[in-house]
Amino acid sequence: MDARKLILLVGALVVAAITAFMARNLMVGAPAPVAGAAPTSASAPENTTEVLVAKRALPVGTILDASAVEFRPWPKELVEGAYYVKGEAEPGKMQGTVVRFAIPAGQPLTQGAIVKPGDRGFLAAALGPGMRAVTVPVSTQSAVAGFVFPGDRVDLVLTQSVSGGGDGPPLKASETILRNLRVLATDQRTDKNTDDKGNTVVSTYSTVTVEATPKIAEKIAVAQTVGSLSLSLRSIADNQGELEEAIASGEVNVPANGDAKAEKAMMARVSARPSEGVPTFATGADVSRFQRSTVPGKPAADRPAMAAPAPSGSPYPGGVAPVQQGPTVRIVRGSDTSVVSVGGKN
Repeated sequence: MDARKLILLVGALVVAAITAFMARNLMVGAPAPVAGAAPTSASAPENTTEVLVAKRALPVGTILDASAVEFRPWPKELVEGAYYVKGEAEPGKMQGTVVRFAIPAGQPLTQGAIVKPGDRGFLAAALGPGMRAVTVPVSTQSAVAGFVFPGDRVDLVLTQSVSGGGDGPPLKASETILRNLRVLATDQRTDKNTDDKGNTVVSTYSTVTVEATPKIAEKIAVAQTVGSLSLSLRSIADNQGELEEAIASGEVNVPANGDAKAEKAMMARVSARPSEGVPTFATGADVSRFQRSTVPGKPAADRPAMAAPAPSGSPYPGGVAPVQQGPTVRIVRGSDTSVVSVGGKN
């Protein structure tokens, strides 16, 4: 190899080494890209106006709250007169209204799809298919001090005194008879009380209307005659735990094909249904050592006398000896035997 070719080869290697070194420095020394938040003050696109749309799918009977709707840009040429346009409608006044027709997520709300409190058929629209509305009388203490609002879910607790047949103090007992009941209205209000600033105002009430199946409605009617009823406000997380228990016990069947939509529909159906379940209870003895744990029974002297079984080969009909009061005498005449009380007439 001549000297010229050798010089060109060495020069090419040097250039390649310098290029690789500079590229490495650029890759290592470059700072990692940082995602910047989009400006919140971005204006809506041109030729659009903001209308009230559903943030999630709203099935029939949904009681609207602040988390269900929001204003979003919508093409002006597609805006209809039945839409709720920003500046003409207030989202705060939509709370407590009920969905009459199903509204998909992202679709505008129309005036015909919403029933307002006081409108004819409002309560019937709030009920799910096959459900009934039942009114329960409550007091301030038994209604969670007024912190139960339409759309919340509650358990129903029955408290009663069981006197039994004895002379002792009655048994005090309380039991959760129904679970996961949806509140439709408190007194005659179907929305939350709010002040001028939109803050929720807590007020007392004497009746609560809940959603129930026909069978549960019958149980509530009977429970009102047995004792006093109290409301127990449920946590939102309780439904998930009870759903897992229902799946584990086989009460609820999970779709076998792994269909995500079918599973989601199943979960929504189970979490929305009222449940009779297994009643849990507490007695006075669970609260105080001076209270009873069982129903008082009758004294022994007041109990009816029971016939004692006669010995083998007894002459008494059916093999049962009659109840004897006081001393008796057995009289035998040949093969016939009779028993008479002392002083009795043979």
